[in-house]
Amino acid sequence: MSDQSSYTPPAVWTWDSKSGGQFANINRPIAGATHDKDLPVGRHPLQLYSLATPNGVKVTVMLEELLALGHEGAEYNAWLINIGEGDQFSSGFVEANPNSKIPALWDRSGDKPVRVFESASILFHLAEKFGAFLPASGPERTEVMNWVFWQMGSAPYLGGGFGHFYAYAPEKWEYPINRFAMETKRQLDVLDRELAEKTFIAGEDYSIADMAIWPWYGQLVLGRLYSAAEFLDVDSYKNVMRWAKAIDARPAVQRGRMVNRAFGEPHTQLHERHDASDFETRTQDKLEAAAE
Repeated sequence: MSDQSSYTPPAVWTWDSKSGGQFANINRPIAGATHDKDLPVGRHPLQLYSLATPNGVKVTVMLEELLALGHEGAEYNAWLINIGEGDQFSSGFVEANPNSKIPALWDRSGDKPVRVFESASILFHLAEKFGAFLPASGPERTEVMNWVFWQMGSAPYLGGGFGHFYAYAPEKWEYPINRFAMETKRQLDVLDRELAEKTFIAGEDYSIADMAIWPWYGQLVLGRLYSAAEFLDVDSYKNVMRWAKAIDARPAVQRGRMVNRAFGEPHTQLHERHDASDFETRTQDKLEAAAE
């Protein structure tokens, strides 16, 4: 590893595949498939290919919330995409999302399948399809959109910035950790000030804005991301903590967190979801017990 204090960028950057870090084996500067493999397809109208990272949790929470409201058309098959093993670079997944990032959705409810990628796009697609969690028009709709796009623009500083250098980089470097910790705390302060006067981030109604933001910032203050809660003094953001706990208590959120989860305690992992009964019968603890 080079001495970071004296690093001078070359005139032309070249890829050093040995650059280190937890995800060095799957990061690369080119797009496209690395192997041929079709995606599986189940019986439901919606086919989700994902992993229970914060971006993946946004969509599974949305789907479970829609089902809780009685939208039968929101039934879905959720297939595990193990990004650590490079599943996102299969030919089938690249067809669903040329950017090779989870989550990706195929909506097969119409005459022609529609691919939907980027978590915010999936949230909007589902909200408009079912007329739920997004006002139909007016200032209320715009406010929800404001916060969804705030999350999409802000979370890379939290995940790719703070999270990477604090938790995943091969060494601890003071400058990037300080720089991104400062920005993360500023973002938490933005949320805390907004939530001082309202129940949810876009107003008094729970919306896709909350579903977009909570998996990142809600789980951060609840101590589930990067083991950084104490470092960031998350307890000082009282309004964010109140909001995070309220959303965490929703049954649909608890189910959504389990879907495509391949880490943590076995009883919290539902690698694939094909039916509502899977939460009771196919969590990893039950599958492992059955296999013994």
